Amino acid sequence: MIMNTMRTRLAVATASALLFAGAPAAYATLTDAEPRQTAPAAPTARGAAYVETRLFFGTERPDGGPAVTDGQFMDFVDRQVTPAFPDGLTVQDGRGQWRDRNGVIERERSYELILLYPVGRAKAADPGIEGIRDAYEKEFGQEAVARLDEPTRADF
Repeated sequence: MIMNTMRTRLAVATASALLFAGAPAAYATLTDAEPRQTAPAAPTARGAAYVETRLFFGTERPDGGPAVTDGQFMDFVDRQVTPAFPDGLTVQDGRGQWRDRNGVIERERSYELILLYPVGRAKAADPGIEGIRDAYEKEFGQEAVARLDEPTRADF
């Protein structure tokens, strides 16, 4: 009887060892429905190298005058932006805030203007973009028009 108990314990111990050793391989086999592959190749970059310029126009006037209306802004776009960038642009409505030169946080309705142009035209586009910023500041009494430039790829 002692011998049978020892054999049983030995059999259980051996079976347990085999089970524990084989479990990771069995688990991997069950979870991997398809064979493992190397990391996928990066997708081919589409489009050409472009610059994306975003301009942010506030609508509240620091002098307390009436806010810039949709009609006034779109008229400004027609007169100042479209002639400089006739290939296309995007205007989006926004809400923003910033700290003015007196340290006051201003919250206001705003517009975001997005321009895309080939990298090769960046140097030529810069004076036009700066002209748009200056014209808006003067016409609507703004302290600043924020500008953000980022490289991107575009495909039309």
